[in-house]
Amino acid sequence: MSCYFVKPMGWRYDFQLRGKRYTSKMYETEGKARRAEIRRKEKILNPEPPEKMTPTDMGFLALVNKRLDHLKAYGSERHYKDHIYHSRKWAKEWNGMRCSEVDRDKIQTYLLKRVRISPFTANKDLRYLRALFNFGKSREWILENPTRNIPFFPVEKKVKYVPSEGDVLRVIAGANPETQDYLWTIKETMGRMGEINRLKWDDVNLESRSVILYTRKKRGGHLTPRVIPMTRKLFEVLARCYEKRDPSKPWVFWQRYWDRKEKRWVEGPYQNRKKIMKTLCKKARVRYFRFHALRHLGASILDKKNVNLGSIQRILGHESRTTTEIYLHSIGEADRQAMQVYERASQESHISPA
Repeated sequence: MSCYFVKPMGWRYDFQLRGKRYTSKMYETEGKARRAEIRRKEKILNPEPPEKMTPTDMGFLALVNKRLDHLKAYGSERHYKDHIYHSRKWAKEWNGMRCSEVDRDKIQTYLLKRVRISPFTANKDLRYLRALFNFGKSREWILENPTRNIPFFPVEKKVKYVPSEGDVLRVIAGANPETQDYLWTIKETMGRMGEINRLKWDDVNLESRSVILYTRKKRGGHLTPRVIPMTRKLFEVLARCYEKRDPSKPWVFWQRYWDRKEKRWVEGPYQNRKKIMKTLCKKARVRYFRFHALRHLGASILDKKNVNLGSIQRILGHESRTTTEIYLHSIGEADRQAMQVYERASQESHISPA
């Protein structure tokens, strides 16, 4: 061993192995220098195996399943089920392929078939596929996102139909008592269907007259709460529901249904009640609208009464003010005044000189 003392720096080792020289920094004692030399030689003669490289390609269906697992844990139930529907269609197209084989050309061919249904349908597929491949890239399972730079199809945007309050009241009046309570709760909170479905009695404070709604439509998938003050009507509805509640059930609205997979009766919160609105609208002889339209109606009513945009945004539970503005369908007073000015100016220009 080649260990020696360097004054005033201390002990060091200095040796050659396999045609290469190795030296150390200074050590306090000769013993420490010798032990360090032994460890260095062992490391050179017995190198550790190289780290396992992160795979940069994987089966397409494997990526889809990982994405679905992620959405089930972090996303809303509606978003998760929506992705299952699209995933089944992708599986028919690209089953057995690796992600690198699902290239830009294959995706564009698939989208051209989907656009025959509607541009909206094709664009939704494109958004979900883009999110799928970005998910794989963020975890370093794949290298490229083949949907990058694929443009969305042009769509014909229309003004969203918002029912009048009279039509909404006619629909509620035609429902059974339990469904009436459910519809009133959606209308008076302006909550999303999923938020009302997961509403529990622990989230209802009749004393302070407020309810807490939770949503996962936030960045990161966090279940985020917001407090909604009760209207007088909402207090009457929830107070009545509380009096007749089943103490063993934590949910405000729950159902008993037959689970086809488990083949047994299950009790739990409402899952999906979309079909009931078609029946109720038809019965009330009004144009069909969904639960979500009640949020648009509420936002428009507040806007007409000049409630500030920040308050409307907090009630609806939006992160972006831009999203809230989409819900405001009423014609602003400033817009009306502007058109009145235009009308007067137009009329004056047509008046013949005396």
